[in-house]
Amino acid sequence: MPSNRTVDRPIVLGVVGDSAAGKSTLAAGIAAVLGPDRVVQLSTDDYHRLDRLERRAHKISALDPAANHIDILEQHLRLLRDGRPILKPVYDHASGTLGRPVYVEPRDFIIVEGLLGYHTRSLRDAHDVKLYLEPDEALRVKWKLRRDCAERGYTADEVMNSLELRRAARREFLEPQRTFADIVIAFHPPPDRADETGAHLNVRHTLRPTLPHPDLTPVLDAGGKSGFYLTLARDIDGKPVDMLEIAGDIDARRARALEDLLWSLIPEANHLRTDLGQFADDHNRTAVSHPLALSQLLVTYHLVKAALGHYAV
Repeated sequence: MPSNRTVDRPIVLGVVGDSAAGKSTLAAGIAAVLGPDRVVQLSTDDYHRLDRLERRAHKISALDPAANHIDILEQHLRLLRDGRPILKPVYDHASGTLGRPVYVEPRDFIIVEGLLGYHTRSLRDAHDVKLYLEPDEALRVKWKLRRDCAERGYTADEVMNSLELRRAARREFLEPQRTFADIVIAFHPPPDRADETGAHLNVRHTLRPTLPHPDLTPVLDAGGKSGFYLTLARDIDGKPVDMLEIAGDIDARRARALEDLLWSLIPEANHLRTDLGQFADDHNRTAVSHPLALSQLLVTYHLVKAALGHYAV
């Protein structure tokens, strides 16, 4: 937490994206920087109205708002922002069942990740910084197969069937939320390494003018040869945006130098410095991705600035 923090309520970060889009991995690194004792992490999955068997019986997807207690999620975010505790529901992904609620007290930062975080105006207004994750779809399918089969008790066929069943709900309920994000983050394999799923993935940040993004001029590479560059582009809706590209093969020394320069933009938070970019690879071993680390640091910049009162409250 910045030592000269001026905002006297929790700062709320939203991380919205489809299942296995990388939400938890991105959020975990940001929480590690800010300090676990200063962060509450909420999953909107905990607000499922129906368990896995009930959803199957009703032929309804977890992406459908009707399968979730959206009103309770809205209420809980308001309470936490006001400094008041909540009794949070619990959804167990391993068993697909609803568990006993847990008592949660507000902290300096709240990270809310899940499928429907921006579904209503009330939810959108509760966030200070809003991210939307849209990795390459073939990459997301690989991530989902690996996670759901290893951790959630699914077979590969069940995972593929669920992806097909969710397709219409994804278009109707998830993808429209992209419009409300301040930053859209897209991990994707390099053109010459289509099978890449980890440390050497490229990442593209679509930076919208809804946030005052940092001045990266001192660290940018106009030619794109050093793996970190910014271009002016058009978003899918035709509106002008900045596109920040970070290459998966960026040199480790160059990446460390970029981290140092980014930290210099938030000197109030230098005491928060720690290792970033860690994730579990295909063999469940801890690995490091420089594009992930830089992405986590850029988001941390916005949270620190929000806590210092630089953004509208």
